Amino acid sequence: MGKYLYGIDFGTTNSALAIYNEDTAEIQHTIIIPSLIYFFEHRHADGSPNFVVGEEAISAYLSEGMKGRFIKSVKQILSRSSFIETRIQNARYNASQLVAIIISELKTRADQLIGESCNKAVIGRPVFFDDHNVQKDTLAQTRLTKAAELAGFTDLRFQFEPIGAAFAYERTLKKAEHVLVADLGGGTTDFTYLILDPTKVGDKDRKNDMMATGGIYIGGDSFDAAFMWERGTPYFGKYTEYEATPGKRLTVPKSLFANICSWEQMNFFNGPRIKKDIEDYYYFSGKDSKFKNLITLIDHNLGYSVFRSIEYTKIELSATDRAKFSYNQMDIVIEEDIVLAEYEQIIGKHVDQIAGYLENFLTDNKIEPTKIDSLFLTGGTSMVGAIQKLFMQRFPHVNLNSGDNFRSVAKGLALSGYLFED
Repeated sequence: MGKYLYGIDFGTTNSALAIYNEDTAEIQHTIIIPSLIYFFEHRHADGSPNFVVGEEAISAYLSEGMKGRFIKSVKQILSRSSFIETRIQNARYNASQLVAIIISELKTRADQLIGESCNKAVIGRPVFFDDHNVQKDTLAQTRLTKAAELAGFTDLRFQFEPIGAAFAYERTLKKAEHVLVADLGGGTTDFTYLILDPTKVGDKDRKNDMMATGGIYIGGDSFDAAFMWERGTPYFGKYTEYEATPGKRLTVPKSLFANICSWEQMNFFNGPRIKKDIEDYYYFSGKDSKFKNLITLIDHNLGYSVFRSIEYTKIELSATDRAKFSYNQMDIVIEEDIVLAEYEQIIGKHVDQIAGYLENFLTDNKIEPTKIDSLFLTGGTSMVGAIQKLFMQRFPHVNLNSGDNFRSVAKGLALSGYLFED
């Protein structure tokens, strides 16, 4: 037994929890699950909510024939003032309630491991939830705090995610270094420039070591959305024409396909009005087969499976120069070769935005690149080849380091107990 503290990295794609024993000053376990929720088609017989989280969500989604409601990238809606609630199984869920489901799952698994209920946690947050918009950032922080409270945490502190990653990296160092940390996740890319010193591990006050923080609302989901727009949407009728009036043909609105490139939109893309519009376009297109794929995608909640195929393509292209974009579900068939150069062109706009933000970050904070001793990259998106090239070309004199891309932040958050010292 002991006194415990949880470090929780609630992520867009994956969420992790590190269990820190404050008596032994050791991390005992780290749990990681996909940030996924699947609501079955019907509630339990007693009327209680019927859902599963994490890996089980994927299995249930497939085994039930994709009839229920699959929720992915819920972190993205925290800063969306336009999202009030969604209706699932005849019940209303707001953003905090959806996030709380995932945090509760992590807490339940961790509590089972330590044999007691822990209500103390350091929870990570991006430097900016939504590109320097104070109002949206405040909304997201409020919603995340409420979610943690709903999950059962009563003693809470928050830490920037890249600082959490930095503290995990610090324990591997032999001497003090000026380190630029880049945390590239599914939703955001965050930077922190700080002094890491292994002799200061566990110190209560590290404020003077934090020299600069910043972030941009671009991550792996942005890359996947760009890929979906360029290579996915043509298979769902992006270029379909319909007969608006006799003899006059128009192309269906591109806005329909922007929606299926965005998970926070696709999760809630089931309103009767938009469904009626889509059915009308299909009818007046002469029942175009590719546009029919869009109806199938929406009606059967296939979004996750399509984006999973895109994810496989992205991962393969991180290791080789050619991959197959392959999908075959419910008469939707995609088989296309993708070469690395094409993929890098597709995501090039977003990589350039990250590069541009990095330059402004260095300039605004008067950081001399030659003074940076090492780079530490973490997060799943850090493995994308174009991102690796960006940092190697910008800092050719600096060692590029990485840790556990999916657990580093949670471990560092668990090592941030000094935040509880008032």
